[in-house]
Amino acid sequence: MNDLKNKTLFVSGASRGIGLAIAKRAAKDGANIILAAKTAEPHPKLPGTIYTAADEIIEEGGQALPVICDIRDEENVRDAVNKGLDHFGGIDICVNNASAIQLTGTLQTDMKRYDLMNQINARGTFLVSKVCLPHLLKSDNPHILNLSPPLDMDPKWFGPHVAYTMAKFGMSLCVLGMAEEFKEDGVAVNALWPRTAVATAAIKNALGGDSIMNISRSPEIMADAAYVILTKDSKEFTGNFCIDDNLLADNGVTDFSQYAEVPFSELAPDFFVPDDIEPPEAAKNS
Repeated sequence: MNDLKNKTLFVSGASRGIGLAIAKRAAKDGANIILAAKTAEPHPKLPGTIYTAADEIIEEGGQALPVICDIRDEENVRDAVNKGLDHFGGIDICVNNASAIQLTGTLQTDMKRYDLMNQINARGTFLVSKVCLPHLLKSDNPHILNLSPPLDMDPKWFGPHVAYTMAKFGMSLCVLGMAEEFKEDGVAVNALWPRTAVATAAIKNALGGDSIMNISRSPEIMADAAYVILTKDSKEFTGNFCIDDNLLADNGVTDFSQYAEVPFSELAPDFFVPDDIEPPEAAKNS
């Protein structure tokens, strides 16, 4: 396995939650992080800014470049990538973490929110990947990682919130297509998704307060799983739709209690995990 020392990661939505956890895990190796996010000023409901996130990354041993970036805006994205190139000299890894969520049915979803979810999730992922790719192609172990689910066409994932599902599956379709498109070029494109709810501010706001946080795993499970993917040989590991605990168990993790304060049986399941992807025994016993 490689490590991420001196590798440069472009991480969207990295000011908090899973994106920040992935960045901090990479920073432990001495990685460089381009923090691309919109939060420059403190948000009343969401903790952290790109500047506080940069401080946390530096504390972990990495280097950080906070860049204000709205991934819906092409010029914003190109500017953020160019600033990262000027500062660090290249980009090795693109992590598409930024996402918008609203769990409403068709009649309850206004078009402004529909557009926001699709512009950030599907279009934003495509755009950030597209702008990073010319530079990834110059790396010796290039990766794109999308925080998106397996493409499970079970109607139960669509009926309650079709707009959100379309937007998230748009990110997954990018994995399916780009992994095939850039396979011969050696650029790995993979997806990572959590089996259970993850304790982030976004989930707290979307799913109803502190109660969901108590039955969620910590963001570190996704950070550790992402690290496994991003340190694999890009020519050999691509086009995969990974579930966090299965991936970690397959790579030697046996203690999953470190990621949650309650037993596995009490954890809240996440959306989009196919019924036929069973949890690993190590996780069920934690």
